[in-house]
Amino acid sequence: MSEVLDQIAAYHTRTKHFSRRYARGPGFLDWETQPDPFRSFDGARRVDLPLRLDAETPPLAALEGREPAPLTPDGLGLFLELALGLSAWKEAGGTRWALRNNPSSGNLHPTEGWVILPPVDGVGEGPGLYHYAPFHHALEERCRLDDLPSALPAGAFLLALSSIPWRESWKYGERAYRYCQHDCGHALAAASYAAACLGWHLRVLTAPGDEQLAALLGLERAESCHRYEPEHPDLIAVVSPIPLPEPELQPVTGHWTGTANALSSDHEVWEVIGQALALSEKPATAPAAPPPSVAMPPLGGSSEPTGSIIRRRRSAQAMDGVTGMGLDAFTRLLAATLADQGRVPWRSWPWASRLSLILFVHRVEGLTPGLYALIRDPQSLDRLRADCHTHFLWEKSVSNLPLFRLAEGDFTWAATELSCTQNIAGRGAFSLGMLADFTRSLAEDGAWAYRRLFWEAGMIGQVLYLEATAAGLSGTGIGCYHDDEVHDLLGLTPGGGNWQSLYHFTVGGAVEDQRISTLPAYGHLKR
Repeated sequence: MSEVLDQIAAYHTRTKHFSRRYARGPGFLDWETQPDPFRSFDGARRVDLPLRLDAETPPLAALEGREPAPLTPDGLGLFLELALGLSAWKEAGGTRWALRNNPSSGNLHPTEGWVILPPVDGVGEGPGLYHYAPFHHALEERCRLDDLPSALPAGAFLLALSSIPWRESWKYGERAYRYCQHDCGHALAAASYAAACLGWHLRVLTAPGDEQLAALLGLERAESCHRYEPEHPDLIAVVSPIPLPEPELQPVTGHWTGTANALSSDHEVWEVIGQALALSEKPATAPAAPPPSVAMPPLGGSSEPTGSIIRRRRSAQAMDGVTGMGLDAFTRLLAATLADQGRVPWRSWPWASRLSLILFVHRVEGLTPGLYALIRDPQSLDRLRADCHTHFLWEKSVSNLPLFRLAEGDFTWAATELSCTQNIAGRGAFSLGMLADFTRSLAEDGAWAYRRLFWEAGMIGQVLYLEATAAGLSGTGIGCYHDDEVHDLLGLTPGGGNWQSLYHFTVGGAVEDQRISTLPAYGHLKR
């Protein structure tokens, strides 16, 4: 690998957790400087969006093929609420905090959402760049544009995501950069599901570089953030009533308004995160060719409206150690993670799959407890099999899924130990680690692909969250795990070699904390 690839790989190694040593983080949580989870722009015109909590949405298993809704404040309100809005408030011991429809590591929410709109009655008379403010469920007009950056058909607009690393590094230190990328993937998948609820198609653009996107969103402007709270561009997508070829973006001019609020009164600077951002900067490229599609078996599933599933999704804090999962629900959940380009959310993902799932099956009816692998990228099967322990079975376990049993036995303790001794990983119906084809991805697409691997992991995470919720279970993402001990379990080269574990997850029966009260998501709004 080139020097830059070596350096981003070195960041990954530096931020690994081990059972005897964890990645460098703050010595304690300074609650006085906890970042504000809500970005706002003082002086920007605010446009309140309609709340449509009772709006009809299709079932999760029947999202494709819905007649597209028009681009109106009603449509935008439902889309942004389901993608990035609040799902509830929690309260305990005099403390109150918000939950959102897009999952986040530690509920810290580094991800910010932006829309670039044509003239829309009730929003703006001309084209504009708007920041989405989830607390107010409103748009803040950051720039009144002279023209749109791209020619789009009627009913189409652009959605962009960006990250504020300080929100994560306040708690997680050097490893926080990883979690920002996870959360970008969570938010992208959430937006894909939200768009489908309105009959809209969402597709990430592959050509724009970070410099172009930062200029478009005004992130390089002095008033866009506090000095120690920089906001980094992640991605931009087109949202349209029909599938579109990738549009080309042009520079724009306009009238800027608004000054970003300071999120904290004091800061701890984590220089390695800034270095990782610089190393993994995405350059402008030609549009990528469409990726191969992995056919997904037919999905049955719940008839519950998708909007309801999205809003009641929660990150479980504990599992009961008793609840199991039926084989049909389990196979449906795994099938939904396959990158079928005709299905939501994967029709939004313009790159080839590079992650496989290593599963610790504890209580799934019809499956022997043990260690399994779901191979999401067929091209990786032979290489991964050759790099793993020679005693693994590699027995096909389900006829219509690329699911292989590697070893039989009770892996509850192994799952717990590998996930930083968190009982939640061993007390669910199953848990898993997401294993990336790491060296290949960086060699083919450059250091910026490091971010993309985590986005893909976050996409998978949101699929697991919603499918678990639809099945009457709960899930939670696990960002704390012992990286190289996962690799050792599989028999990979010390340090993981060409393969790296990026994200863990568990699904099962949640134990609710009765001391915590739940309050309505938007009860604080007068409208």
